[in-house]
Amino acid sequence: MKLLHTADLHLGKRFMDISLLEDQLDVLRQIVHIAKTNQVDGLLIAGDVYDKAVPSSEAMSVFNWFLEQLAALEISVFVIAGNHDSDERIAYLSHFVAQSHIYVSTKFNGTLQTIMMQDDNGPLAVHLLPFIKPIHVKKIYPEAEINTYEEAIQCIIDHSEMDYSIRNILVAHQFITGGITSESEELSIGGLDHIQASVFNGFDYVALGHLHQAQRIQRDTLRYAGSIMKYAISEEHHHKSVTLIECKEKGNITYQLIPLTCLHQVRTIQGRLADILQMDYSEDYVRIILTDEEILPDARLSILTVFPNMVQYTIQNSKTEQTMDIVITEQIENKSISDLFCDFYQLQNNQVFPSDAHLAILKEGLEKIKEES
Repeated sequence: MKLLHTADLHLGKRFMDISLLEDQLDVLRQIVHIAKTNQVDGLLIAGDVYDKAVPSSEAMSVFNWFLEQLAALEISVFVIAGNHDSDERIAYLSHFVAQSHIYVSTKFNGTLQTIMMQDDNGPLAVHLLPFIKPIHVKKIYPEAEINTYEEAIQCIIDHSEMDYSIRNILVAHQFITGGITSESEELSIGGLDHIQASVFNGFDYVALGHLHQAQRIQRDTLRYAGSIMKYAISEEHHHKSVTLIECKEKGNITYQLIPLTCLHQVRTIQGRLADILQMDYSEDYVRIILTDEEILPDARLSILTVFPNMVQYTIQNSKTEQTMDIVITEQIENKSISDLFCDFYQLQNNQVFPSDAHLAILKEGLEKIKEES
């Protein structure tokens, strides 16, 4: 049996103010093509289908199109809710869509949700475990000692009917100790969300979501698929992929990573303004690090003519002494001229605030302009 493992679609996500739906739709087309050409039996989506608990209608339409394509290929789909999703919205019409072999995690009832599949090697159980917090489990098992995510997950497994003599696949959205994180993920402070890999020893393959970098945790069959796209500057060196799993007889599972390409790259460009303005026009999502000692007031606007999808603008020179980020999405029209002058002065002078003398000159100049107008 062949299964395709993906996760962290984050449909509807924006990169700063830039909509990524077109990019996401292109990646989903690639996944449909990969599923078709490899004749997979099922697709595992390990959470964070949407970027928000209340997704936009456009994001929902894209996911609906994706499911329609897979259903037309008669591919079973297994979907769980992640920490970005609303479990109720993900579960909506779950009983109805199951008729098309689209299995969605339903409202958590204390045990794993199990769907049985069959091939020449016998039965195969796919278990769905949506993103769960300890408090959710404690409500169902008030007598249990549950303070951490690990204790919560162990409690769920202990109360689920498991036949370990057959092949068992778990689809989950949690943080497993040892995983490599990125800045675009939401993790609990203090490490309470950490779960030891040994908790999942009874499963032949664990299809994980939550961390955006594709990776194995202790064994090849405990894997994060990674996000389908690069969603932060910290992910610019990631290699995005989907995981193709072949489940043969019990204890014999192989996998391979199939690369995904993106319409736009995420990259960092560092240098002087004059050199950057000479570069080829690109709509990639870029972080610009400007190293000029003297920064022209319209430098950012000039760069946008070459890189219109600039997602971060940074100045790094001897005056700033450290990297200084400028938030592009800030609405400068909401600031007064005095505020803008102070911001610019601090930018040029290592965060030193302008003196009263400087502000007096500014005030005098503004009054003259007002009189002349």
